[in-house]
Parts: sequence; C-alpha cells; structure tokens
Amino acid sequence: MGSILSATGSTAKSMDRHETSGTDPNKRVKVSAYEYGSNLRIIPSLPDELSFQILARLPRIHYLNLKMVCRAWKAAITGHELSQLRRELGVSEEWLYVLTKVEANKLDWYALDPVFQKWQRLPPMPSFVNEEESNRPGSGFRMWNVVGSSIRIADFVRGWFWRRNGLDQMPFCGCSVGVADGYLYVVGGFSKAVALNCVWKYDPFLNLWEEASPMMTGRAFCKATFLNGKLYVVGGVSRGRNGLLPLRSAEVFDPKTGLWSELPEMPFAKAQVLPTAFLADVLKPIATGMAPYKGKLYVPQSLYSWPFFFDIGGEIYDPELNSWSMMPDGLGDGWPARQAGTKLGIVIDEKLYTLEPSSSLDSGQIKRYNSEEDTWVTIAPQVPVNDFTDAEAPYLLAGLRGRLHVITKAANNTLQVMQAVVQNNGDNRASNENVLWNTVASRNFGTAELVSCQVLDV
Repeated sequence: MGSILSATGSTAKSMDRHETSGTDPNKRVKVSAYEYGSNLRIIPSLPDELSFQILARLPRIHYLNLKMVCRAWKAAITGHELSQLRRELGVSEEWLYVLTKVEANKLDWYALDPVFQKWQRLPPMPSFVNEEESNRPGSGFRMWNVVGSSIRIADFVRGWFWRRNGLDQMPFCGCSVGVADGYLYVVGGFSKAVALNCVWKYDPFLNLWEEASPMMTGRAFCKATFLNGKLYVVGGVSRGRNGLLPLRSAEVFDPKTGLWSELPEMPFAKAQVLPTAFLADVLKPIATGMAPYKGKLYVPQSLYSWPFFFDIGGEIYDPELNSWSMMPDGLGDGWPARQAGTKLGIVIDEKLYTLEPSSSLDSGQIKRYNSEEDTWVTIAPQVPVNDFTDAEAPYLLAGLRGRLHVITKAANNTLQVMQAVVQNNGDNRASNENVLWNTVASRNFGTAELVSCQVLDV
C-alpha cells in the first residue's frame, strides 16, 4: 500500500538497504532512515503500510487539519488508497450532506459528522457560464452557474404555463443530487432556456468539486439514485418547441468507467389509457420520485396540467431484465406527496419509508410499505416537522447509520436533524409503533431553505 508515495527512479531509501561505495566495492554504506529525498515517508521510521493503518482509523473530521502537516500526509489522505482501506477495515463513516438555498441566487452545501455533531461547509460549487457567453473570446469552457435559484417543479410548471416564452428569464434551477462510489454528484438543471447535461462530483477527501462525464440528455428536475454501484437518472423536463417537454428517458452512470448508458424509456402505461386525445395532449406525464428497493428502481408518477397533479401510480425498472413493469396499486396510489410533483422515499434495512404531511402544518407521519399486503402502514403518527409550504423542501428524509432521519427547520430557523428510534414489536403490519425522536444535531442557518440531502459512506 505504500506505493502511493513511491515513484520509479525515486531516491527514497529504506533502513534495511545498503549501497556499494564507489571507491571500495566491498564496503557497504548504511543509509539513514530519514534520507528519502523528495518522497518522504508518511511517518518517519514507520513503513507506509503501518502509517496507512493508523491514518485509516482516525475520525474523518480530523483529516482537514492533518492534510496540512506535510505533503506526504496530504498525499496519503487525499488518495483513493486510504478510502479503500477504511472500507476494508470497516471503519468508514457516514456523513450527511445537506444542500441549502441561502437566497434566490445562492446555494450552499454543508456536511454533518453525526458522531462529533460538527458541521463542515463545503467549497462553493463551480460557476456556470451560459452557452452564449461560453462562445465569446476569452471564455475557457462552459460551466454551471451555481448562483441560481432552486425552484420547485410545481412553481416551474406554473411559470411556464402562464408565460411560455419566459424560460429565457428563468434563473438556474432544477438540479438533482445523488451518490456513487464515495462521491457526491450534482446533475442537470435549467439555466435560462437550456436544459443542462452537466455533471459535477464532490470528492470528500480532496474537498473539491470536479467535472464528470456529461449526461446523454440535458434534463432538469430529474430523479437520481444509487443502485448496485451505479447512479441512475430518470425523467425530468427539457424545453420543447412549445415550452416545457417532459422526458420519459432514463440513463445510468458507471463510476468505474466514467460512461453513461441509455436505458429503456418509461412507458407511462397508465397515461396511455386516457379517454380522449385532448386529455392526452393536456395531461403531461412526469416522474415524481425514485427509490432503490429490492434491487430495482421504484418510480412514482403523475400527470400534470397546472395547477393540477394527478397520481397514476408508478413503474418499476429491473436492471437485470432491463425493462419496466407496473408498480403495485397499493404502493403507487398510497405513496404520499411531499408537495405537488414530489414524492419522498428512503430505504433502510430493505424497508421503504416515506413521510406524509398533515394539514396542521406542524406535524407529519412516517409510513412504511408492507409489500406482502401492498399497503402503507403508519408507524409514527406524530413527527415534529414544520411544513413551510413556500420552501424548496419543507423537510427531507435520510438513512443515516441504519436509522431513519428527518431533516427539517424549526420556527426559529434552526435546522434540526432528528433520528427515529423505532420500538419494533416484530409485526410488520403493526401501526402506531412507539417511536422516539432524538435530535442528533442542529444549526441555525438563518433564512436558508432546505433543497436536498444525501449520505456518503467514506
């Protein structure tokens, strides 16, 4: 493992090596353990293999400071060898990454170490230049404009419905986030009139953003999730000749090869049985969520014609068969919507959970899907969340360290990460189980709104 700091023709020498003297071939010169030229060992007098074992067992929260000790430590901590060793040793850590919208034109990422309850602000995402500006002399390459607003899909549809020619004035919005192979990915979005196919990834060890291979199709408000080592992206919208164009297409990214592959289009089978051609033209199909469940992708769907969204169940993609099938009626019809056009789903220990908001705007209920009876079962009738109806995301769900977590904002602008401890009696059909809520971390983010979140295990 110490090869990360080795190079061909290096002047590095070990304690056990001896050189032949140029004057006396029988005389050996013992080399000092600290004579390594420009390739220093991580810890002097210790083999790099042992040094890696030591660094791998340190909490991640300390890595930012340890990188500043010397170049050898920085090279070791930012290399892929260390992250791989942490997984092999079973000492990798899950951190929660939260995307917030500070104001209309600013997005910020924060990482939470749940063990030490410490927050870390990520470096700013790259800035975008629109396509026209990228063609001007002196413009190096086209990038995203991170300082765009993250508008809800319902608001975007409404804006398009009332002002079909207004897409040119729309700020950046509609990016989606996912994880794969220890990286955080941000994909797509709308920048004025252009549906972006750009992809950027965040490296938690380097603590920087890098450009990744672009998607095959530019899309905004798509759904992204991780399954079997790959990042899947489905649906979303683009701009057609007459305005907003919903996408049936899907694609998958393999982080090992860095390549995107096209998947079969979503059939939207229930949308094909509309009684008249008029309704088929007015009601547009759209994917409203996605969850990796039982080795497949479960995608709830809706038909929209502003201001109305009509649930039509959903469809399931099987990677082994490379095909789509209908979602069970109870699962699709009972999947609650967080907002118009958005449905949340999180899988923990092979069980699918969601949160259904209440009309009181100050609570909700956790539901779990019972696949045997094809029903959603309420397991926590009172979840202390504040439903800020004008927010990008009033609340978020995450599976962190094997527990269900709800991320929400209190009335005093404090972001709260609450952990659910379910007292399960072993009966999957039981409802209103005893659930204890523990606030594992909090922070005052001012007026910042929640946008999205992901969990990285590195």
